[in-house]
Amino acid sequence: MKHSNEVEDPQRRRLVQALAAGLFSVGLPGAHALAAGIFGSRPAKLPADQSVYRITGHAAVNGQEATPETRINPGDTVETAKDSEIIFVVNGNHAMILRGDSHLVMESAQDGSGSRLINGLRLLTGKLLSVSRNTAMRVSTTAATIGIRGTGFYVEADPLLTYFCTCYGVTEISAIADPASRTIVESKHHDRPLYIGMDAEPGNNIRQAPMINHTDQELALIEALVGRTTPFVFENDSYSSPRRNY
Repeated sequence: MKHSNEVEDPQRRRLVQALAAGLFSVGLPGAHALAAGIFGSRPAKLPADQSVYRITGHAAVNGQEATPETRINPGDTVETAKDSEIIFVVNGNHAMILRGDSHLVMESAQDGSGSRLINGLRLLTGKLLSVSRNTAMRVSTTAATIGIRGTGFYVEADPLLTYFCTCYGVTEISAIADPASRTIVESKHHDRPLYIGMDAEPGNNIRQAPMINHTDQELALIEALVGRTTPFVFENDSYSSPRRNY
């Protein structure tokens, strides 16, 4: 699990700075051009018939190569190749960034009207940033199960260790291998990132972690794709790395 706090691509760093400064919200043409150059289109709510916002490298949906026209639905499996990434929306409410070398299964169930909704996310390997609202679901990895309802979160799944940040909202986190390791996190702004492991003493398989590998600006981007804003206000320092010592 690589611990990196920097935005590595210089163009991506410029977009982070533009987002933090609020350039998109005030409608500056230069900012829109910058976003188009980096992400492929201006960050805004996607049309109802569009799922994919951007693909970098190679991604597959249900085993088929994904394209900008691919529809992604509850129940689908999304995978990415090395050094790849896909940014997408499901059901107009869930927006996600799936990074390279990832394998995500979106479990589904029918609601009262017969529509299929996401009720679970299984990240078998890889890294996922996700936002949703007013939707209860379970997130699972090989090491952890997390109950969420309408939160922003970031998760990294390795075979023996899971990293989980409740970016905002309330989550209930459990270590699969250790029923005694359980905790509830109430977060307004990345307040308590955690590692969830499998090999510590009973009751000690959840421990504090730093904030790594995701930014407020990426959260703002995917919230914009479903017509929302983040529940926090950007600070003047263009936050893109940890503030706290752990």
